[in-house]
Amino acid sequence: MRFSHGVITACASAAIVAGGLQLPQALAQSSSGAFSILQQRWTNREGFKNLFYWVSETKPNRRSNYFLILKKADRDKAIMKLDVMVPSYFDSKLKTKNIRLSYCKGGEGAFKRTVCEEPIPAAISLVNDGKTIQIVPETPIPPDRTIGVVFRVANPSNGGMYQFNALAQAPGKVDIAGYLGSWVIEIQPGGAR
Repeated sequence: MRFSHGVITACASAAIVAGGLQLPQALAQSSSGAFSILQQRWTNREGFKNLFYWVSETKPNRRSNYFLILKKADRDKAIMKLDVMVPSYFDSKLKTKNIRLSYCKGGEGAFKRTVCEEPIPAAISLVNDGKTIQIVPETPIPPDRTIGVVFRVANPSNGGMYQFNALAQAPGKVDIAGYLGSWVIEIQPGGAR
């Protein structure tokens, strides 16, 4: 009885936090955010959309820069509000002063790194006990440019897979955020030495 009550409570809490949306879960991805043959086999679950990312360090407890990228092809509408859902088990503390939204370019090909340099003016806040990065740009972000949520944080203390979900609200009468996709970030097992 106690177990089923805990499961029901956890499911209800997750539904409330996600705004009633059921977010698909990924099964695997490479640590660099690059696409692999195995990933194509493991992530073609209905409703799941894999998003590109890059992290500067993949070992636990090390400071790292996270680049969560939304390419032009990942969306077809302008963004009025962007929410990045941080996994509940991601045990690192995010700070708004270390988070920015930027226009990005490059990354098209094996030898070009994605660069996110042009800042987008936006109000950035952490809600739900730091488990949602809420970004409201001063003006809606057009769908014809690649953008990135960039932040610096210490990696979690444990290795594993961390699924960040992107939800966006487009300008218009409907004020419900829609699922854009997920960044499944792999932190390698083993602590910093």
